[in-house]
Amino acid sequence: MRLEQLQAFLAIAETGSFQQAARKCGFTQSTISRQIQALETDLGLALFHRTAHAKLTLGGERLLPRVRKICQEWHNATEELTDLLSGKQPELCVAAIHSLCSYYLPPILQQFCRDYPDVQLRVTSLGSDRALKVLKDGLVDLAIVMNNRFLTTNPEMVVQVLYDEPIEVLTAANHPLAKYDRVPWTELIRYPQVVFKDGYGMQRLVQDRFERLGATLQAVLEVNTLDAFRGVVRQGELIALLPQSALVEARLDPTLAVLSLAANDASSVIETLGLSRRVVMVTTGDRLNIPPIKHFWQLVQKSMPSQLKQQVSA
Repeated sequence: MRLEQLQAFLAIAETGSFQQAARKCGFTQSTISRQIQALETDLGLALFHRTAHAKLTLGGERLLPRVRKICQEWHNATEELTDLLSGKQPELCVAAIHSLCSYYLPPILQQFCRDYPDVQLRVTSLGSDRALKVLKDGLVDLAIVMNNRFLTTNPEMVVQVLYDEPIEVLTAANHPLAKYDRVPWTELIRYPQVVFKDGYGMQRLVQDRFERLGATLQAVLEVNTLDAFRGVVRQGELIALLPQSALVEARLDPTLAVLSLAANDASSVIETLGLSRRVVMVTTGDRLNIPPIKHFWQLVQKSMPSQLKQQVSA
């Protein structure tokens, strides 16, 4: 049983004529007749009385409402796909890490809304691992995250590197580490830290670096918002390792200090490069064929580097 056979059956039922149905479907009458014969063979019963007027048999009458539904569903499906390929989709869903949502994305979001006013843009702030999970599950169209090669190596994933940024130290202004221009790792590892919750790429990055140093990360508190980091660190005891883009507001706060990490520590056996993270944009190859998603992707590619430079220079 094929769709064109059902469409031919519906056309004959609606016009009452094989000839008119052939004209409506754009086929010859003989083609329409062969399609109905094949359909009747598959079903094992006649669908029309072969008279001057093509009248439905009892079997044809029972089949008609089902065929109407099938053909209507097919029509709806093809219309939706046509709209999708032409850019007419109801919404575009983006998952992004917190620092991007606060500073880099807003101008891009505004531009997209001007370019696609009929597309509802939905942005969710998530940790990197969670954002990649919901992308894989089809709950969002695109994710902007800290790179995790274990979650982005799937062949269907398309990954665009946006930028690399240093990890810096956030302390209270009166913290003992605040006296350093560049904090030595031998000093840093002595102090308890507030870290991102499990499932955030930053926690994994910091934990991995401490393990490589053979040191124990004293993670005494987990939070998941930048406001919470600033509030806790401001109390004076805990410190935090955060990406540069997450520290824009902290730099303007006189009660806080933002410090660079020393590139190496020549005074000890610890030798380490400065710590940094890579931010990437991820989607699936099929989504990049959809105009609004492709446009958002291109906006981020074009705007993100300039936004980053402006924030760093400020």
